[in-house]
Amino acid sequence: MADVSTCNSGAVAIERNGDCAFAKLAEPVEACRTCGGTGLLPTTVEEQGRQYSVVAPCARAKANSRLALFNAASIPGVLANATFETYRPAHPEQDRAKSLAKDFAFRWPNARGFLLSGPVGTGKTHLLCAALRHATLEMGAQAAYVEMSLLFSTIRKGFAEGKSGAEIVGPLSRVPLLAIDELGKGRGSPFEMETLDELIARRYNAGRVTLFATNYSIKAPEEKSRAPQGRHWATGDLVEAGKESRLLSERVGDRIYSRLFEMCEFLEFPTGTPDARRARLELSRPKR
Repeated sequence: MADVSTCNSGAVAIERNGDCAFAKLAEPVEACRTCGGTGLLPTTVEEQGRQYSVVAPCARAKANSRLALFNAASIPGVLANATFETYRPAHPEQDRAKSLAKDFAFRWPNARGFLLSGPVGTGKTHLLCAALRHATLEMGAQAAYVEMSLLFSTIRKGFAEGKSGAEIVGPLSRVPLLAIDELGKGRGSPFEMETLDELIARRYNAGRVTLFATNYSIKAPEEKSRAPQGRHWATGDLVEAGKESRLLSERVGDRIYSRLFEMCEFLEFPTGTPDARRARLELSRPKR
């Protein structure tokens, strides 16, 4: 189903198109009565006391450039309708996260990045995508979304095609605004750690803004209590010996973790924050 929203230049329809969300004008430029479908409007500009007749893009034509930015961001198709308005906080920390992401998006480019940590299904990715949506459509930001395990997979496939990892990581390093989802996910192999370190180091050194979401805890052990089985693991709950850590600092290493502190503001959802996906499934089940 298409979601119709409004950007600075008019009505926009956003829908799922395969893996990614796709935005288009609710009505094409060709249907514009103002410009007669040309995309151009005659106007007058004044320079050094003299007036000149020129043509400028109409509102719909201007909107096309913002739509191109949104479509280039590769926002997941499943979150085509993700906005700040459609986010439903069930916990005070989620409400804080919504305010943090919204404030970031409305202040772009004069904004510091943020990192959201917490259990699965609590809307971390939703808020990342809502921030990218507003930044691209309303603020004209060049942005990109990437999920870490898919990035590792893409690079491995690239190797088989004769591409280098730098060819794939390079554009993500240079984009002004990047959202990295599932930070810390993976096997922790040397290849994965080197890829992540290169991406973070390049963005850190260039002072580029990055947003993060992770299922791993950011709190120090003494700040957390044990989490129940099958839920988001607290920092102090590092499982039995031999199992993987649930602590973000141990998943990404001290070097990257230290840089994250300088790059963004941290916010963690509590262990008991409800899984919205499960809640929707329960509501959709017929009652017996």
